[in-house]
Parts: sequence; C-alpha cells; structure tokens
Amino acid sequence: MNEALYKKVSQSFEKQGFLRLIGAKIEDVEEGRVSISLKKSDALTQQNGVLHAGVVTALADTACGYSAFTAAGGADILSVEFKINLLRPAAADKITAFGRVIKSGRKLIVTEADVTDESGKLIAKMTATMIPV
Repeated sequence: MNEALYKKVSQSFEKQGFLRLIGAKIEDVEEGRVSISLKKSDALTQQNGVLHAGVVTALADTACGYSAFTAAGGADILSVEFKINLLRPAAADKITAFGRVIKSGRKLIVTEADVTDESGKLIAKMTATMIPV
C-alpha cells in the first residue's frame, strides 16, 4: 500500500460523517484503486434483513470516488453520474467495494466498482463518472 496516498485518502475519508455512520473502513489504497468495506448491522438493513441497496450503492460510489481522488492530483471529487447493477442480496456479514479508474481525463474521470461479499461473490457492479473540483 502507498502510505502517502493512503494518508491523503484517509484524511478526506475521515471528514465524511456518513461514512462513520455506516461504519465504512478503508482497506487498501493504490494509485487509481481503492477498496472500502463495511460490516453489516441491523441499522443498515432493509425489511428482509439484507443490506439496504442505498448502503451498497453508497459504498460503491465512495470506492469509485476515492479511486478517482487518487488520480486527480489532490483535487476534491464529486460524482457526476453512476449506474449500478445490484446482482444479489447483500446478506453477508461484511462487504467490500473495489473501485478503480478506467480512464482519467482532463475534466472527467471514469471509474468502476465491484462490490463483493466475504466469499468473493459479486453483489453489485457500478460504473461512474467523477469530476475533480
């Protein structure tokens, strides 16, 4: 892991109250790649006992955003648009979103994220466009 880059991402990450609220944790940081996890809690589930789709989406969006952040030369990042495919219920005790940069341009950064459970099963797939501000 790139310690300087991890520190930079971590400082931004810690400012986000929502990420603290859902219990998200940075797992790994490399140039153009970030993984973020969270553990299931009753507060994050929907009526069937699985993680709410909004939580899964937020984790994927965050992984995409921070992967873009690592490629943006210190600029803050905002989501422009994203699409998510929810492939199976997130019933595991822990899920992880693996975000990566697909194309880093001057004005926009295209990213994707895979969200998996502890066994490596794919829960969701996101493609997202980010903008440095």
